[in-house]
Amino acid sequence: MAGPWTHRDVSANGIRLHVAELGDGPLVLLLHGFPEFWWTWRHQLVSLAEAGYRAVAVDLRGYGDSDKPPRGYDGFTLAGDVAGLVKALGARRAHLVGHAWGGLLAWTVGAMHPRLVDSVTAIAAPHPLTLRRAIRRNPRRHAHVFRFQLPFHPERWLLAESGAAVGRLITSWAGPKWTVSSEFDEVLRRNRSAMTIPGVAHCSAEYYRWAVRSQLRSDGRRFAEAVDKRLGVPVLGLHGTLDPVMPETDSSAWAVESVHHEVPEVGHFPHEESPHTVGRLLSDFLGQFGS
Repeated sequence: MAGPWTHRDVSANGIRLHVAELGDGPLVLLLHGFPEFWWTWRHQLVSLAEAGYRAVAVDLRGYGDSDKPPRGYDGFTLAGDVAGLVKALGARRAHLVGHAWGGLLAWTVGAMHPRLVDSVTAIAAPHPLTLRRAIRRNPRRHAHVFRFQLPFHPERWLLAESGAAVGRLITSWAGPKWTVSSEFDEVLRRNRSAMTIPGVAHCSAEYYRWAVRSQLRSDGRRFAEAVDKRLGVPVLGLHGTLDPVMPETDSSAWAVESVHHEVPEVGHFPHEESPHTVGRLLSDFLGQFGS
């Protein structure tokens, strides 16, 4: 997809990851959620580069133009992907910015690889253990998580009618103002198309399968122990006031320094629904670290 950014492939943690990057300065690594891909950060790539940062948006393992191996969708391996990517990009440390799954991954990397992290920005992403408890308390709100536990059916559901389910999910999770905006049809079209890339539907479902099934296994207990700590770097939490998916949470229990902002009148995708507000909050937060 053409733009001011540059596309390239980077080898990290034994796989090939596709990135789009723009700007020079401290590294800001942008991690997307489901059911999206690197393009969800198009606004932030530009605004961060203009603010003096090297902004890099990655297709996570199994998405977009990155490799789609049959395994490796556990928290440990995914965190290793991000840690390896920071090193492969030639940086000693990075500011991590993640949305939904990407935000959960940013929390995880901050806990498991703290020497590589300068800060964490979690958009629509409570701490992984907070989210685990929220799902147990209100499973109906997170019904899609359990839908992905079935074999084969989720992949067929995501691929049917050229990714129509992706369009329905994004529409139902978004705030009403965004769904009538001039760009919304393009957002649906691009994300539906990205889901139909061979392998993406299965890989995206594997994230959810591991998250649930691991709770009954030893690797899930080890993961909980690994992330059950307060991060030693500043954390910015952003949450849309109309988000029907993720619970609003205070991140102060999981970080020595944190700030939380509600983004008014937006749903599950604040960085897309209100890019100017998110860009300002992110620039103000990152500005405390200098250049």
